Amino acid sequence: MAHRATDPPDRPDESRRGAGDRAEPLITRSDLAGWVDGPGGGRAAGRWPGDLLGLPQRGPASMATAARRFGALCIDWALALVVSNLVFGGEAIATLLVFAVVHVVGISLLATTVGKALLRTQVVRVGGRTAPVHRVLVRTVLLCLVLPAVVVDPDGRGMHDRVAGTVEIRM
Repeated sequence: MAHRATDPPDRPDESRRGAGDRAEPLITRSDLAGWVDGPGGGRAAGRWPGDLLGLPQRGPASMATAARRFGALCIDWALALVVSNLVFGGEAIATLLVFAVVHVVGISLLATTVGKALLRTQVVRVGGRTAPVHRVLVRTVLLCLVLPAVVVDPDGRGMHDRVAGTVEIRM
C-alpha cells in the first residue's frame, strides 16, 4: 500500500494561516516576462536590437529590421524561381541551389544579394568586416534549412547568423 509523504517542515500549514495571509505564487509575472513578451521582452538583450553587438540604434550600420530581411529573402527567392524556371524547368532542388549559389557568391563578394541591395541591407561579420566564404557557406546552408532562420535570439538575429558570426545590417 502506498503512503503519502509528509509535507516538508518549511512549508506553511494552511490551517494556521490567517485570513490576511496569502501564499507566495509559484510563478510571478517577471518569471514569465521573457516568454510572454517574445524576443527581447525579458530585456535579456540590450536597449535596442543590436545594442549588445555594438550596433547603433538607427541609421546605417544598425541592425536590419525583420521586415527588411524577410522582404529581401522573398525577392531573392523570386529571382531564384525565375532562373530555375528558365534554365531548369522549375525543379524545386534547382531553385534551392540557385538561391544558395546567389547567396554565397553575392554575400562573399559584395556582402549583399539583389534582394538585400534593393532593400538596403548587407551581411557582415559581427564587428563590421566582410564575412569570409566559410562563414557565408555555413550561414547559407542553415538559411536553406529554414528552421534555423526562424529561431531568433533576444537581439532578433536568426540562429543561422549566430552560428556563422554574422549580422544583417542596414546600408
